[in-house]
Amino acid sequence: MTTWKRWQDYLTVLLGVVLFITPFSFGATSNTTAAWTAYVVGVLLVLGGLWAASTKQANTTEWVPVILAVILFISPWVVGFTAVGAIAWSAWIIGVLAFLSAGSLIVMSGRTSMRPTPSA
Repeated sequence: MTTWKRWQDYLTVLLGVVLFITPFSFGATSNTTAAWTAYVVGVLLVLGGLWAASTKQANTTEWVPVILAVILFISPWVVGFTAVGAIAWSAWIIGVLAFLSAGSLIVMSGRTSMRPTPSA
């Protein structure tokens, strides 16, 4: 694949935007811990998705959204906002989706690199 052509990177950017607006849409901006987690990780997902999309091939840059997705998934327990149901569920769902999206590129790039090159 080439630069700016992978739908998985655009999905990662979209998931970051959705995560960023989640506290506003559910009216949970008063819980600062949960809201700031959504803001910071949402922005980082957007930046990570754009960075991964700007590369020519899916390579090590795809690990950034995967790591952010894992951090997002465990953040309700680590930071302590499991009681804020809307943002906690958003973190879990968006974390899984971002992991699957970026992780699929890592798996696919590993398969294509293991293919034998045709002899000329």
